[in-house]
Amino acid sequence: MILDEQGLFSDNQKITATAASENILDLGKREVAFGTPVEIFIQVTEDFNNLTSLEIAVQTSTDEDFTSAVDLTKQTLLLADLKKGVVSSVKFLPKGNLGYMRLKYTVTGTSPTTGAILAGITDGAQESFHNI
Repeated sequence: MILDEQGLFSDNQKITATAASENILDLGKREVAFGTPVEIFIQVTEDFNNLTSLEIAVQTSTDEDFTSAVDLTKQTLLLADLKKGVVSSVKFLPKGNLGYMRLKYTVTGTSPTTGAILAGITDGAQESFHNI
């Protein structure tokens, strides 16, 4: 798998409450969902505790402050799936880019005291026969 620092949304970001990714990507005002599929890689880098689930939304906006954030896609991971090493992904960057993109982490249940995420745009995501 190939990750680039400039394409990271979260670099082992601690998630202890609902929060946006620590990095916002400026993708320009062009549609990035056409052509070769662009994947968002998401990996748990530290076990989560306490919460019931974590919703991860891919959001876009016309400004860096996300004053009018638009959710392009969402996925929800249950506490049992939020263990170190677990990988999830968005296989295709969704259509609808407005210029800026981030991830939004929404905690359901009790706020966790542990838990971290590595997430970013990737090229060449690892696959094995176990994923087929």
